[in-house]
Amino acid sequence: MVPFGTDETISRIVADYSDMLLRLACTRLQSTDDAEDAVQDVFLRLLTARPVFRDQEHEKAWLIRTTLQRASDIRRRAEQRNIPLEDAAEPAAPESPGGELRAAVRALPEMYGAVIHLHYYEGYSIREIAKLLGLPAATVGTRLARGRERLRQMLKEDA
Repeated sequence: MVPFGTDETISRIVADYSDMLLRLACTRLQSTDDAEDAVQDVFLRLLTARPVFRDQEHEKAWLIRTTLQRASDIRRRAEQRNIPLEDAAEPAAPESPGGELRAAVRALPEMYGAVIHLHYYEGYSIREIAKLLGLPAATVGTRLARGRERLRQMLKEDA
């Protein structure tokens, strides 16, 4: 088990995972501010819940799942206010090469967007994503294939 609660452990977790969690939250949310809030909430939950992790893989999986859940909560709350996310927030990143693709990934349903992001942007294999998200590898493979097909259709419509 990974010891938790020391300043060194907390500093290591923040240093090791902040950037990756922020990128992940940005794929689910339109606003960088909302993504930063989601990641901050995850670290606050980590400090208050003080979960016990079997190993670093379990630690990473908990952080990723919690970030996806928190981003989903923020997104759902914005949608309940009946304000389109695009109108309510500034874009997550300025238009840059690949910006159209990132926007399309953000527009995917969470179940597809999360696996697309983890596979293509973070470099995880299907098996690793399955472990991180607690899903069968076949489910991850299916979501990846369906997500790619939806992306293809979305980008074809925009062209």
